[in-house]
Amino acid sequence: MNTRKEDLYAVDLTGATWRKSPRSNGGAQCVEITDLPGGAVALRDSKNPGREALRYTAEEWEAFRQGIIDGSL
Repeated sequence: MNTRKEDLYAVDLTGATWRKSPRSNGGAQCVEITDLPGGAVALRDSKNPGREALRYTAEEWEAFRQGIIDGSL
């Protein structure tokens, strides 16, 4: 599914369930993630949860994850 960026930014995150990596060890300086429709995700800074979250399509998120896995990022 190819989701448009503007559609992702139209999603209301008011009731979103945010989660941190289990590797964060409960730290306060973490990135939190929530799922969006179509496999997209939103990310926010746990120190500033009131700031607008960044949103990534499923394709963008997978490319980022793969870059981490293969060491290119």
